[in-house]
Amino acid sequence: MGDRMKAVIDKAMLLGPRKSMVGVLTQPVGEAADPSRPVVVILNSGIIHRVGPNRMTVTLARALVARGFATLRFDLSGLGDSDPRTDGLPPFEASMADIREALDSLQAARGEIRVILAGLCSGADQSVMYAGGDPRVVGLVLLDPRIPRTRRYFINHYRTRFVRARSWLNFLAGRHVVWRRLLSRTRLAAGEPSESDPVDTPEVRAFLGNAYAAAIAAGVRIYAACTPDRESRINYREQLIEAFPQVPFGDQLRLEYFENADHTFSAGAERAVLVAQITDWVVGTAFTR
Repeated sequence: MGDRMKAVIDKAMLLGPRKSMVGVLTQPVGEAADPSRPVVVILNSGIIHRVGPNRMTVTLARALVARGFATLRFDLSGLGDSDPRTDGLPPFEASMADIREALDSLQAARGEIRVILAGLCSGADQSVMYAGGDPRVVGLVLLDPRIPRTRRYFINHYRTRFVRARSWLNFLAGRHVVWRRLLSRTRLAAGEPSESDPVDTPEVRAFLGNAYAAAIAAGVRIYAACTPDRESRINYREQLIEAFPQVPFGDQLRLEYFENADHTFSAGAERAVLVAQITDWVVGTAFTR
């Protein structure tokens, strides 16, 4: 343990032109420090501090640096230790600006860089939305990104519910979710508002599809891991591919499905497998761009 700790340097950084975002650059030293390797930049998960849920961001950073890859984990503006932006940008534009400014600061400190963006939930979404527009991004690690629900998703969803006795009783009594959805569609046809997941709307589906297509066209390699947690609204491995049939993922995408994990990988065993997979993928992938 002592030797490993001596081979690692943690450096606090103030990022952006206003020095308003706080990050920690973790990098190997000695023979393990290879500046040609991509830096893994890890984004916030929702509003969680840069340590990540269950300290997963720290664990991942330590695992990667042990294999010779530097990492930067930082707080977007207004999160964790970072100050809010003062330019009034809307949330989406602000997050894109934050990422670009953080990479600019990292490049100023290290010289020319290649980057793998990584994130869970909102961090995954921001990563893929940003990737296609910046040639420094060569890879993505996406954990439970928002994926539109597909026909197969609903087949799986309702099949699971129908095998439960209580679901059958609720269905017969008119309380089942199917009835609620039918009622919702009836209200929608009548011009009444209906609750839905925004990611399922044609506009958001198209926006996300274009983001993935831009990343793939730019040669970005992607590792994506999904869970069946209710928060993620994903219930089978290939949902990402089937949700965006127009995107030619090919061998640029590695898909994993953690059937027994929850959205934040709170179980230590599942989290350890995830971190090992990500680390092996980063080490074993040829980021040639």
